[in-house]
Amino acid sequence: MDPNGIAGLDAQFIGRTSPTAPRIQAGGHPCQGIYWTEAGKRPKVAIIATHYNVDFSEHYIAPYFARAGFGFLGWNTRYRGFEDQFLLEHAILDIGVGMKWLKEEAGVEQIVILGNSGGGSLMGAYQAEAIAPTLTDRLPSIGQDALAQLIKGDLYISFNAHQGRPEVLTDWMDASVIDENDPTLTDPELDPFNPDNGPPYSDAFIEKYRAGQRARNQRITDWAKAELARLNAAGIPDRIFPMFRCWGDIRCVDPAIDPSDRKPNWCYRGDPAIANRTPSIGRANTIKTWLNMWSLETSPCQGQPHLAKHDTPALVVQGLADTGVFPSDARKIFDFLGTADKRLELIPGAHYFEDSIEERQNAADLVSGWIREKL
Repeated sequence: MDPNGIAGLDAQFIGRTSPTAPRIQAGGHPCQGIYWTEAGKRPKVAIIATHYNVDFSEHYIAPYFARAGFGFLGWNTRYRGFEDQFLLEHAILDIGVGMKWLKEEAGVEQIVILGNSGGGSLMGAYQAEAIAPTLTDRLPSIGQDALAQLIKGDLYISFNAHQGRPEVLTDWMDASVIDENDPTLTDPELDPFNPDNGPPYSDAFIEKYRAGQRARNQRITDWAKAELARLNAAGIPDRIFPMFRCWGDIRCVDPAIDPSDRKPNWCYRGDPAIANRTPSIGRANTIKTWLNMWSLETSPCQGQPHLAKHDTPALVVQGLADTGVFPSDARKIFDFLGTADKRLELIPGAHYFEDSIEERQNAADLVSGWIREKL
């Protein structure tokens, strides 16, 4: 039987409003998801997973955990498919809606927070805000009340997760971009796809390139702050802008950097040289979203400050064939976690363990065993 199948499982659709987002006139709810369980069962322990913009309702791991006897809520905030409008403070409240549903309507007694892929830092931020809120001033009064009442998860799992939204974008940025308005202009001395630079890349080039990535992030931030002030002075609240060439992580090209079992010269979109010319992560943003999600200077979506507040048992799982999250990322997440009760597991498998049903099952068994051990 294919573990990804739904035979013998119940899949319940849930749609709910949020404290700062009502149901739209066409009928859609801002918060939506699917709750997966064994048929006819009401588990006392459930797992919840959410992403910044990817629909997690049909997450690949849901059937595995449901068959292990847990509930699994693949939950979406109002920003599913709307990455360009993301604001962390409202997404946190939307996750809180899912947590409340598990407790009050699904009959769950203990909840496990699962931070997968880009959703790792989002779920890490939720848990941190449930412990000690920091986003209060960003919300209206009704949102502040909801933030103060967030339900804290009992366990936290980082599952092939990126450190934080600004960190991953900066790591993936092509540092050789000269003009953000022209995707063709390139500084050849910083071009990671210029064979004169590598691979293999020298230590000097790596240092220069990483500094160039941070500088590019800061240039966009400086422009965004100035442009927002200019627009606001004219009575315009915000605007959208494009971003190009964000598959330039030299780790994807040179396997000697941050060694693992990953396929060389490969990223989530295939050949990095081709993917880098194709619109992808962060391809469109409002200015407020850039400052909230992507900016190294201003974003509250960075992983370390949130993970440092965690005080519940935590598990960090990282597939060694992942082409976009690397062993050093997992080790940093592990080090950032404030809890003393934490465990790091580096295991076989790609980002979504998509290459092998056996590897998916092994990852699910590892996590399921840890949850039973802790709860």
